[in-house]
Amino acid sequence: MKFYLRSAEIDERPIYITGNFNDWNPRDNNFVLEKDSKIEDLYFIEIKDEKLPDLIEFKFTKGGWESVEIDRYGNVTPNRKIEKSKKNSKNSVEKWRLNWGPFKKEFFPIVELISEKFFMPQLNKSRKVWALLPFDYHKTNKEYPVLYLQDAQNLFNEGSEFGNWEIDKKLSILSEYGRGDIIIIAIENGKDDRIKEYILDKSSLTDNAEGKKYIRFVTDTLKPYVDSVYRTKQEREFTGIGGSSLGALISIYGGFLYPEVYSKLLIFSPSLWLNPENNFQLLNFSNHYKTKVYLYGGEKEGSKMVERIHLFEDALMNWEKTQSLDFETKVSINSEGEHNEFYWSQEFPRAIEWLFFDSKEDPTKIAKKEITES
Repeated sequence: MKFYLRSAEIDERPIYITGNFNDWNPRDNNFVLEKDSKIEDLYFIEIKDEKLPDLIEFKFTKGGWESVEIDRYGNVTPNRKIEKSKKNSKNSVEKWRLNWGPFKKEFFPIVELISEKFFMPQLNKSRKVWALLPFDYHKTNKEYPVLYLQDAQNLFNEGSEFGNWEIDKKLSILSEYGRGDIIIIAIENGKDDRIKEYILDKSSLTDNAEGKKYIRFVTDTLKPYVDSVYRTKQEREFTGIGGSSLGALISIYGGFLYPEVYSKLLIFSPSLWLNPENNFQLLNFSNHYKTKVYLYGGEKEGSKMVERIHLFEDALMNWEKTQSLDFETKVSINSEGEHNEFYWSQEFPRAIEWLFFDSKEDPTKIAKKEITES
């Protein structure tokens, strides 16, 4: 069967077709459209009939749901449908998303400042802590899973020194897709104390590591408070922890020290060079806990970032065999990725979806019914 596409917006990004014939993989190199040599805005692909169901549902993307086709008003277009017996399909796209935008204000999360100075008894310090709630939190009686993220200064506030992940914007897109039922707790780092708070033991960076105390604060003090104030799903299967760089490293330790609390680890560009042997303390893994680990890194972050991520992945697999542990791991490597917030921003919604809303359903089907009923 042949699929044709006319695109009003032309750029250098390749165009992919995805649908119920490839598990809705938006960047499947087996389904890249070719550009017509004579007509500038025409693209096409021929797919063998045996690969297609009788009723085909599909969409076009520029390589991910963050760059899916949209209409002229920025709305996600409905799934295209056609019977295989038609033999060819002629389509057009008005616009493409660019890095998940444009963003709809009505889906933005509710951002609440939990405290300007939340006391950390384990460290005898105070810290600014935020909560990002689903856009309809105060209109429902739902309970929500929770993700604890480090380095709040770089997660959503405009004017951040190093840029930010724009998680508020990305959560609005996920909500538009019906994947926004999650609470994010964002903990600001200690600035000058960041390094020692995000390292577990003495290292080449610091002699006064406070990572164990910091993780105890998040787990034993902050989480109980959050669970008492917000409508959370308190069980481990609904609780995650994550961060980037050193924030990712301390999140690994948090997941390993408290597997009875955290079942989901969001690990972006981890500073694994501080523990090249991957000899993490698996202190509390006496029970058979299932833990999901999302590992991301960019090939332009340094010569060994990707290598260390794969070695860590191998270590997880080895621990599964030798210690009867249960890790479900997804590794995402960006060939253009650098060590900064822009690339972590792009990866954030993919990680959230896999960790908390793992499904082979098309994530661009907007859950209008759920939103209306809630």
